[in-house]
Amino acid sequence: MGDQDVYERLSGSQTDGEMGDEKGESEGESEKRGSWTGTESFYQFSSSLRAVVRIRQKYQTMKKRRLELAGLGGVGPVVGAGLFTGAPVRTSPKIFTFEGLTPSSTTTTLSLLLQKKKKKRSRRVMFPSGGGCRAPLVKERSRAKNCLFLLCTILFLQVYNAIENLDDHVLKYDLEGLEKTLCREVFGQQGAMEALLAQLREYLSTYVHNKPLVLSLHGSSGVGKSHVGRLLAAHFRSVVGEPLVLQYFVLHHCPLEDDAWRCARALTILVSETVLRAEEEEKIPVFIFDEAEHLHPELLDALWDLVQSNLSNEYLNAVYLFLSNQGHHHITKHLLHNSSSDSMMTVSEYHGNFVKELTPLLRNTLETLHPLWAEAELIPLTLLEKGHVTECFLDEMMREGFYPDRTNIERLAGEIEYYPVVWGRVYALTGCKQVVAKVNLL
Repeated sequence: MGDQDVYERLSGSQTDGEMGDEKGESEGESEKRGSWTGTESFYQFSSSLRAVVRIRQKYQTMKKRRLELAGLGGVGPVVGAGLFTGAPVRTSPKIFTFEGLTPSSTTTTLSLLLQKKKKKRSRRVMFPSGGGCRAPLVKERSRAKNCLFLLCTILFLQVYNAIENLDDHVLKYDLEGLEKTLCREVFGQQGAMEALLAQLREYLSTYVHNKPLVLSLHGSSGVGKSHVGRLLAAHFRSVVGEPLVLQYFVLHHCPLEDDAWRCARALTILVSETVLRAEEEEKIPVFIFDEAEHLHPELLDALWDLVQSNLSNEYLNAVYLFLSNQGHHHITKHLLHNSSSDSMMTVSEYHGNFVKELTPLLRNTLETLHPLWAEAELIPLTLLEKGHVTECFLDEMMREGFYPDRTNIERLAGEIEYYPVVWGRVYALTGCKQVVAKVNLL
C-alpha cells in the first residue's frame, strides 16, 4: 500500500467524518429543539470521529519521522516516492534517534560528546592579571571572636589581680628585710637560709592553707640554730605583733619531766589562744621551739595533734619552727667524708646536694623517735669553717666596741678546736659557740 492510498483513505474518512459531524450537529439541533431520543446514536458517532482523528495524527507523525530520516541521509522509500509533487518541502526540528545510525557513527558521536565533557571539566576560571574586575572579598567578623577577646581580658585581669594580692600579702611579712638580716647576721649557712626563706615565701604568699608549715632546723652545736631562732622571732614580732609570736625554750618553760602533762596542757591552751587571735586579725602566727631535742613525749604528742590537717581552719594557718641538734652526728660524718666531691660546687648547688643526700637518713632517724618529725620539712645546717669563725669574732668585737684588730682576731680564732683538715677544709668543732665567752675575756 502506498502513501498516496493511505492518505486518500484517511482524507475520505475525514470527509465522511466532517459530513457526519455536520449532520450530527444538525440532528443534534433538531433533537435539542424537539426531544432527546437520539442521544445513544450521537455518542457512537462521536467515538468514530475521535478514532479518525487519532489515525490522522498517527499518520502525520509517521510522515514527519520519515522526512527527518531522509534529511539525515538515510535511504528509504521516502526519497523516491514519499514526497508529494508540487508540495513545499517543510522543515521540522531534528530529533536525535538511534534509527538509521551505524555502530561506527554512534561510537564517534559518543566519543565527541565525552571529549566535550572533558574539555568542559578542564576549564579553569581565569581572572585578569590586574585584578580590577575581581569582586572584592568581604570578610565577615564573627561575634564569637569579640566574646573570646572579652573573656581573655577578664581572665588576665583576674590573674593579675590575684598576683597583686599575693604580693600584697607577702609584703606584710617583709621577707626581703628578713633575707637581708639573715645574710648579714648568719655566717656559713647561706644554702640553709635560702631554703628556709623559700619555704616561708611560698607559705606566706596565701592566707588559706590545708596544713600548717612545720620546719625543723638540725645541726651541731655552735652552727647558729638558736641565733636564727632569735632573729626570726624578732622579725615576726615587728611585722605581725608580739602576741602572735611564741618563742618556747624547752629547758626554761618545762625543765622537769614530772611536769610534762601540765606543760602539754598549758602549751595547747596557749597555741589555741594565739591561733584564734591570728584568725581575727587575718595573720599567720609563728611558733619557735628552741632546744627541741629536750621535748618530752607528752609535749611531742600535744604538738603532733596541733599540726594535723583535720583541725579547723585557724589551726591550719600557722608556722612551727623546731631547732634541734638531733642527727648532728650524721651531718658531721657526711661533711667529713664528702668534702672533696663538693669542692667545685657553688653554695646553692652544694647545699642542694647536701640536703638531697642527707635528708632521707635524717628522716629515718627522727621518725623512729616520734611521728611528729614525719610532718616536718628538714633543713640541715652545715659545720662552720675557720673563716666563718673569724667572721663571728669580728662581728662580736664590733658589737662590744673593740677595735677589730686582725692579728687579735686570728689569735682568738686559733684557740678554737677544729676537726682534722679534709681536702683543704677546716671545720670548727664547736662552731661559734665560744666566741662570745672569749670576747668577754678581752
